[in-house]
Amino acid sequence: MSHHRPLAGVLDRVTRAVDGGLRRVAPGVAPREVGRVLSVVSGVAWVSGLAEVRSEELLRLSGDLAGLAFELRQDRLGVVLLQSPNEIEAGDRVERTGRVLDFPVGDALLGRVVDPIGRPLDEAGPIHAGERAPVEREAPAIMDRAPVSEPLQTGIKVIDALIPIGRGQRELITGDRQTGKTAIAVDTMINQRGTDVLSIYCSIGQRGSALAKLIETLRRHDAFEQTTVVAAGGEDPPGLQFVAPYAATTLAEHFMAQGRDVLVVYDDLTRHARAYRELSLLLRRPPGREAYPGDIFYIHSRLLERATHLRPEKGGGSLTALPVVETQAQNISAYIPTNLISITDGQIYLSPRLQSKGILPAVDVGRSVSRVGGKAQRPALRSVAGELRLAYSQFEELEEFSRFGTQLDDETRHTLERGRRVRELLKQPRYEPLPVAHQLAVLLAVTAGLFDDLPVDRVHDATRFLRERLAERLHRLGEQVERGAELGDDQQAELLAALRATLEEGEWRA
Repeated sequence: MSHHRPLAGVLDRVTRAVDGGLRRVAPGVAPREVGRVLSVVSGVAWVSGLAEVRSEELLRLSGDLAGLAFELRQDRLGVVLLQSPNEIEAGDRVERTGRVLDFPVGDALLGRVVDPIGRPLDEAGPIHAGERAPVEREAPAIMDRAPVSEPLQTGIKVIDALIPIGRGQRELITGDRQTGKTAIAVDTMINQRGTDVLSIYCSIGQRGSALAKLIETLRRHDAFEQTTVVAAGGEDPPGLQFVAPYAATTLAEHFMAQGRDVLVVYDDLTRHARAYRELSLLLRRPPGREAYPGDIFYIHSRLLERATHLRPEKGGGSLTALPVVETQAQNISAYIPTNLISITDGQIYLSPRLQSKGILPAVDVGRSVSRVGGKAQRPALRSVAGELRLAYSQFEELEEFSRFGTQLDDETRHTLERGRRVRELLKQPRYEPLPVAHQLAVLLAVTAGLFDDLPVDRVHDATRFLRERLAERLHRLGEQVERGAELGDDQQAELLAALRATLEEGEWRA
């Protein structure tokens, strides 16, 4: 009997523990709303049986495929598919998730290539982001915004001097195919290396080979580690292309809320508008002008209004947007370009006429504008480049006039010769952004007439020689300029004397 008592005590304790555990377990019933796929057509599924679903709610189809509730009707539901429709068939199960589409945010995404759902595309392993944020969010309130006053240097002389961009600005890049729109955006991203500005490149509907080349360019110029690429390729469903820019903006807003400065490139919103038109027609929404739906303006305005400069009490961060839009036959007044011009704070227009002449970047200064202007330009650069835009526009008009063979007076000929050297100076190779002090020095040299006696084809040799010989001096000047110091008359005269003396050495002429 004594051997059985310890065993009985153990059994009693086990029984009490099991009874207590069973009493604590309270099995509940969790209702789940389930629907069925009626049909699938080109990236859109029609679903029945989800009476309580909300607009733009995330749905699960066939177990693990994502879709957005986009068109709510009494008898059925139009679902925009975010993954390949080939795996979905009529009769498949559809479940509600009770949440909206979100995107991973945080530093873990820097140096990565992801799709608009947050899945990695670069074979660099999973993304360990500790937080996700909704893709669709309201733009910051007017009272939460601060004026745009800090420049975003592109490193491109013609833009930084004549069409300056500020942190928090929305500057449209527009032009025909193959005029260099993406090149300007990539040069701007490369120029942010070594600064506190993060870059996000949103690729919409591009070929995979073009995107791979762009990523390799960023890696080669050491700009990829502070860049995130959000990509929806041309072979992806139109729904994925549609949500891509909103996902990229959500990541940018996360950094902005931390007080950081972010540059976002949307390349391009023409394809984005076409993807939305395709979805709208598949969902049988009423078409409007050029078959675009009536809210085509709203999809871009709600996106670009999220770009801003926050007040210091809200973190002081900024989100600068560079949307790209393609024109056809130089028609800048087409439907989508005019919509975007009215939303943004200016545009950089790239002319195929200038490109055919070898003037690269092919920025048409007369048709380009920055509505922030000199307010977002360093005072020292503004003092040198302030009158250059007007003088350059006058030169272009004079050049057109002079082609009629009219006799020209000496002053007009001098203006034309100076203008040709300014135009030559504003040419710039790709992937060679210039620091602001170097821009200031060469612009000062050309506006002061130091290059007037040089042949036009030697202007680049002369500017390279000046930059190399005065590199240390320009580095010290650059530190002053970045601190916001003005270039006084004495400093300007001193710099001009140094430029003239260096240029007269003549070694570069050989």
